[in-house]
Amino acid sequence: MDFETILKQVNDIFIDVLDNDNIKLNRNTTAKDVEEWDSLTHIQLIVAIEKKFKLRFNTPEINSWQNVGQMCDAIEKRVNA
Repeated sequence: MDFETILKQVNDIFIDVLDNDNIKLNRNTTAKDVEEWDSLTHIQLIVAIEKKFKLRFNTPEINSWQNVGQMCDAIEKRVNA
């Protein structure tokens, strides 16, 4: 699975979890760029992403992500392993 496919699926998860059809994620998107993305919804997003891609991330890995690109890179690395 390539980065763009993962980003599209992650974007769909954000739209669903945050209930905002106008979300357009890119590699550099951070929580500061998405009004509804706070600490509570961050957990909901991670759970939804783990469920969608059938993955489990550990806390240090999640805490290391600075933007959506790093999140998608981690997903890509795992699904293509």
